[in-house]
Amino acid sequence: METHVEFRSDRFPPLDGEEKMINPDRWGKRLADFLREGLRKQGFETKEPIAEDWGWVVPVANEPFRLWIGCGNYGEYENEFLCFIEPHKPFLWKFLKRVDTRARIIALRQAMDRVLTAEEGIRSKRWWSYEQFNYPKKAEEV
Repeated sequence: METHVEFRSDRFPPLDGEEKMINPDRWGKRLADFLREGLRKQGFETKEPIAEDWGWVVPVANEPFRLWIGCGNYGEYENEFLCFIEPHKPFLWKFLKRVDTRARIIALRQAMDRVLTAEEGIRSKRWWSYEQFNYPKKAEEV
């Protein structure tokens, strides 16, 4: 499943004082707010973004399992960003019961793609699976 998307955009500069909320040289609150609003228009219930040391978490309401999107600046350019869906696995175990995550994750990925595609100024968008993104050499072998 493709759960990681990277892209470039000048639309999401850091907020004043954002470096006090997360680590220095990390930002993405504008992106988190943008995704939250766009996903709400796509029918997903989202909650207020949460600051982490590496970026921002956008919680997505989902009863069967915890679902969220991480996002923030990324890479060697100031206008490069990464968003990723968690969980990234097709199945989870909850109370000794196997839970299929695929349909909900795929629906969220499609909604995210519509939100990002509709916005002018987002370019060089590329989706990856967790394995492709985190283990590119190993993913090539498969």
